[in-house]
Amino acid sequence: MYKTAAILTLLASPALATGLEIDIAGEANGTITIDLFEDVAPLHTAQITAIAESGAYDGVVFHRVIDGFMAQTGDVQNGRLGSDLSRAGTGGSDLGNIPAEFSELPFERGVVGMARSQNPNSANSQFFIMFEPGYFLNGQYTVVGEVTDGMDIVDAIKRGTGANGLVIGRPDVMQAVRVTE
Repeated sequence: MYKTAAILTLLASPALATGLEIDIAGEANGTITIDLFEDVAPLHTAQITAIAESGAYDGVVFHRVIDGFMAQTGDVQNGRLGSDLSRAGTGGSDLGNIPAEFSELPFERGVVGMARSQNPNSANSQFFIMFEPGYFLNGQYTVVGEVTDGMDIVDAIKRGTGANGLVIGRPDVMQAVRVTE
């Protein structure tokens, strides 16, 4: 069930962010800059912004990384570095799920999309960054932004293994996530 009041509160905030700066540490080290598409996915970008402003993304790992496809992070409930990461990728935030905001924007290299379960209206806090185009995702997942600087850092994120891209050992982590205006 959507937490409509929480979503409306997020939308009523005076100014939505225009982006994120994410400090990455591990095999990849550096900062990536993401431009958020408030006009394309206002509910999703408002939720990401609220989570980032609260500091909940700080210390969250890239738990699923598939070479030639994408790097996924954002599980603020079960994906924190130093915790038991066996359930990483199964949690979300306290803000509730967001209804899909599909668009005509294609999943190109550097595009940021919202992760979800089989239910199209189940996106919450997790997101992924595309290494390569993934047009099969078009119209199936919500596009929320794109990397505008630091794609070389994204390319260096530790890869997972197997078909699901589970990262074994110490995964790369979002050390700090800042909202930019």
